[in-house]
Amino acid sequence: MNIFIGNLSFDVSEDDLQKAFEAYGQVSSVNIIKDKYSGRSRGFGFVEMGSETEAQAAIDGLNEKELKGRKLSVNQARERSNDRRPGGGGGPRRGRPGGGGGGGGRRY
Repeated sequence: MNIFIGNLSFDVSEDDLQKAFEAYGQVSSVNIIKDKYSGRSRGFGFVEMGSETEAQAAIDGLNEKELKGRKLSVNQARERSNDRRPGGGGGPRRGRPGGGGGGGGRRY
């Protein structure tokens, strides 16, 4: 089972997560998501556990528990939705059509 861990302290390492989750069973993988430019943690990650029983015990045991000064948010990871739209911002522009150019005011 894939487990989502949110509200991670930037000081938490993958080894820290591994140790915390191993108390509940066998951990298959640990991945803290990092910013691709700075390499700094983005404050969340994923842990994969082989047994659903062990994974649920880890979720129940670690959700809202403090790790390095922050309360963790731990729950079953959801599959990513494929209906995401590329790009960032949205919709038609409002205001005057055309545009461009300077201030349109008087020049002195």
